[in-house]
Amino acid sequence: MIGKISGRLDWKGIDTVLIDCRGVGYIVHVSDRTLAGLPPEGEMVALYTDLLVREDLLQLFGFPTMMEKEWHKLLMTVQGVGAKASMAILGALGAEGAARAITLGDARAVQAAPGVGPKLAQRVILELKSKAPSLMARGAGLAHGDAPVLEEPEAAPVPRKAAKPKPPSEGAIRAGYTADALSALANLGYGTSDAAEAVARVSGENPEADTAALIRLALKHLAPR
Repeated sequence: MIGKISGRLDWKGIDTVLIDCRGVGYIVHVSDRTLAGLPPEGEMVALYTDLLVREDLLQLFGFPTMMEKEWHKLLMTVQGVGAKASMAILGALGAEGAARAITLGDARAVQAAPGVGPKLAQRVILELKSKAPSLMARGAGLAHGDAPVLEEPEAAPVPRKAAKPKPPSEGAIRAGYTADALSALANLGYGTSDAAEAVARVSGENPEADTAALIRLALKHLAPR
């Protein structure tokens, strides 16, 4: 599986680019939004990729972030959404816009993508609405494809009797939900103060809400009236 390509941008087409990786050229399909954000020909570029395998065809699709690649894979799970429709949705809305539209149930925003009709847009909303918040909560790391670097801890003396770990308090659990919700909203482009105010408000009004519910409720609060 080819997960990422880095090299010199040799050529730009209508919806594809040619990337030279040490003498080997790869044709990569990209959305309009991704194409517009690429540097001029001759400069270095890196794209996360997803390989589509068919009986008579191999196609690479490129994305500027891991978050967008994950949304592409999720969109493709919807019946009737192929690679072309998924790229059209991401090209029109971007990963953040798609997440916002699906979470808020905004089928018209999804329908704005070329070739996506009202029935397909509604199906995307219905099938992915419950999955969107969890992916958004992971967005802070996926947005840049970063992974935490784990350092080997120093050896510690073994205690004679291991202490039984205390279960996390309800307050700690709630704080974790809030932190995850704030991270997802920041990844969507909301300012720190606006996101914090929205999360604090909906958390106070809905004390039993978990991360996914907090994200959904905060987005409704932040949506323009």
